[in-house]
Amino acid sequence: PLAETSGLIIPIGEFVIRTACRQIKTWQEAGYKQMSIALNVSSRQFDQKNFTEMLRGILLDTMISPQCLELEITESIIMRNPEKAILTLTEIKAMGIELAIDDFGTGYSSLSYLKRLPLDFLKIDQSFVKNLASDPSDQAIVRATIAMAHSLNLKTIAEGVETEEQLSFLQEHGCDEIQGYLFSRPLPAEEITKVLAKGYL
Repeated sequence: PLAETSGLIIPIGEFVIRTACRQIKTWQEAGYKQMSIALNVSSRQFDQKNFTEMLRGILLDTMISPQCLELEITESIIMRNPEKAILTLTEIKAMGIELAIDDFGTGYSSLSYLKRLPLDFLKIDQSFVKNLASDPSDQAIVRATIAMAHSLNLKTIAEGVETEEQLSFLQEHGCDEIQGYLFSRPLPAEEITKVLAKGYL
């Protein structure tokens, strides 16, 4: 929050994107298959006038394919100025970068805007996944979200998957991808290399 309010999030955000792209390039040069890294974008970053130019410059500098990068935008960022967000996201999408809407279902998104957004992924918030094995309401919400996303030609990613029961439910209902401690805790780059070597990603 301090970085956001002070504006420091802008240079921090650029550093994170540039570092991630360099890491992708390092892995590619080491012979690992092409992969993408997903990065969260803050509201201050997204509102920068030169945000898309900055992305384009980093991709050019690091010489990686835009398809190797996925940006995650929250509902709240989009809904502050939906028309402007659609224009920005369309420009980013045209570059070849993949886009995800993060924490879906926790904000105040409008389905009329959702259908207009040039997205690739819809992320199911962990608050709906946490009690998935036992809560019929969460089960209904997750089922409906997956069905709606697929009808809009979006892939779904479930956040915060920690148990085999959660995984089984998500697999049964067609969730495309998962993230969470069941798969792996956050790891430094050198530890991820071991995961890549085993072909898990």
